Amino acid sequence: MARYDTVVLGAGIVGICTALHLQKRGRATALVDRRGAAEETSFGNAGLIQREGVYPYGFPHDFGALLRYGLNRTIDAHYHPSALPRLAPFLWKYWHYSRPARHAEVARRYAKLIEHCVAEHDALAAEADAADLIVRGGWMKIFRTERERDTRFAEAERWRRDFGVEHRQLDAKMLQEAEPYLAPVLAGALHWTQPTRTLDPQALGQAYVRRFEALGGTFLQGNAATLEAEGQGWRMRTATGPLAAGAAVVALGPWADVLTRALGYDLPLAVKRGYHMHYRAAGEAKLNHPVLDVERGYFMGPVRRGIRLTTGAEFARRDAIRTPVQLGRAEPIARDLFPLAERLDTEPWMGARPCTPDMLPVIGPAPLHRNLWFAFGHAHHGLTLGPVTGRLLAEMITGEAPFVDPAPYAASRFA
Repeated sequence: MARYDTVVLGAGIVGICTALHLQKRGRATALVDRRGAAEETSFGNAGLIQREGVYPYGFPHDFGALLRYGLNRTIDAHYHPSALPRLAPFLWKYWHYSRPARHAEVARRYAKLIEHCVAEHDALAAEADAADLIVRGGWMKIFRTERERDTRFAEAERWRRDFGVEHRQLDAKMLQEAEPYLAPVLAGALHWTQPTRTLDPQALGQAYVRRFEALGGTFLQGNAATLEAEGQGWRMRTATGPLAAGAAVVALGPWADVLTRALGYDLPLAVKRGYHMHYRAAGEAKLNHPVLDVERGYFMGPVRRGIRLTTGAEFARRDAIRTPVQLGRAEPIARDLFPLAERLDTEPWMGARPCTPDMLPVIGPAPLHRNLWFAFGHAHHGLTLGPVTGRLLAEMITGEAPFVDPAPYAASRFA
């Protein structure tokens, strides 16, 4: 039987970074996934490393937005009516934590993680010889009305004051100069200047895995459902045989609840599903920055494969049938704004974002078991916070002083 100090379950970006940071600290680590590295949610995200993302995406409280979502016809949100009875307790808590005063408190805790995201990615990318996969220059929120533009400008000024988030305010003319292929129908843009982005999220994750293996780490295929307690440690089956480990890390993203429930935990977890499609840019058209069409609710960004169009949140059962209606709604609007040519994918890709109702990830020790650790629930910011989470959890496991106070992210907060 192969023996390791730690087994990390889940080879999405959070699990990859956790395994890499443990291996860097001399812990013999196995990274286990049922598939290859970064082939699920970490494959198809928008590719942003969101230094500006100090306020995690909350549940709307204004009546107009609630009415639009209730009609189930928007691009930024969609729901399966059949899923609502099961999702209702989660959504109620999510709404509760999204109330302005509570959301502001969440942001103060969340910002302690977010502020490190660019530096921690840069450090791992340099070690993994993958710096060419990370692009500087930030991204833009684009606006169709002056009212929305000015509201967001004022919000950005508050974030600059409170969290050190830098930005540029672009009027219509400045935006046209920065993005000449966007249709001249916009009132301006908010350019977040500090974030970075990756041209290929999966390739970045795989580069981190190669670095992990170069340091002596082992990547294996196996099913996390086979994990069992053994004395003070853990054992499980893999495709190459059984393994034993002194500690186990659950980094299973949207599947974390499958294992945690089997182990006796009742954590309030849910998923927001999302879709993407790639397009060729028509003619000589070029998109210089990723853009979020704020009032329409979709995102476009240049990646290796082409222009990636991504949708907002779909509230549904994780394994329910795919319903890419948001993508169908977004595509004609995106085509009017930017000259997209043909689709490059045979069918839309779908992923699931793992969410908690208080919008904070779960990072730290499992309350009911020794030598069991949690790292999941990062919602829209799994890529953004992968290296930050990996370093923080590795420091906790190895007894180092954590570089961020881990208390706000403890699973025990849901007791």
